[in-house]
Amino acid sequence: MSDNKQVTNPASGSATAVQEQQRAMLPPVDVFEDDSGITLLADMPGVPKEQLELKVEGDALLIEGGVQSHTPDGLEAIYAELRVPRYRRSFTLSRELDTTRIEANLKDGVLKLRIPKQAHAQPRRIAVTAG
Repeated sequence: MSDNKQVTNPASGSATAVQEQQRAMLPPVDVFEDDSGITLLADMPGVPKEQLELKVEGDALLIEGGVQSHTPDGLEAIYAELRVPRYRRSFTLSRELDTTRIEANLKDGVLKLRIPKQAHAQPRRIAVTAG
């Protein structure tokens, strides 16, 4: 999947207009692994739950979110540091992970994903008997 794909919009005839819609920021992400799976933390300030989209296709995870800027009534932003209204990030997931049991939580602009390992990929203790 390419973030800078150029497509011509038949309505406007402008490849630039479509490219503006396709542009997205890469959210900073931390990934932690333990014996039972991975936890992914993505910083996505300004993204409400309704504008967040998570997709798993095969071994690919796609995270997308639209930023909502709140401008007070009657005012217009003449300068804004956030120019791209979308976050987008994709990851290739290990086959050891169980993508059917992903848990997602969005709180204070941080998306937390918990992706457990499949049962056969988790370490297990083997009991030893004496005698």
